[in-house]
Amino acid sequence: MRCAVRGAESGLAKGLKALMGVGKSQLRQVIDPAVGAVFEVDIADLQSDTRGSPRAAFARQVAMYLAHVVCGLSLTEVGTLFARDRTTVSHACSVVEDRRDDPELDGRLEHLERAVAALIDALFSRRG
Repeated sequence: MRCAVRGAESGLAKGLKALMGVGKSQLRQVIDPAVGAVFEVDIADLQSDTRGSPRAAFARQVAMYLAHVVCGLSLTEVGTLFARDRTTVSHACSVVEDRRDDPELDGRLEHLERAVAALIDALFSRRG
């Protein structure tokens, strides 16, 4: 799988894993607005319990993908974060990865990966 945080687990990923028990909503507060803006989907649609429109469903899959590849969270941790089963997260990551053959989508995802990583890094540096 493609990953913005390549190689050994970064300090960022370790910090995010620690955050999971403290304030999961903070991670979603970074990812959801970024994905919503790029894919023109309301945050409420991303956070919905139901699948919703195809556009919202794909945007949610992208959000789960980012939580997994950028933040280094396990499929189970992402599932907990998004109130989904880990197999749903695995499917979401596969769908996003399969669609990266589209250069436009791949570019959007690369920008999102960098933006989410930078925003989360800023959040942790602020917390000290």
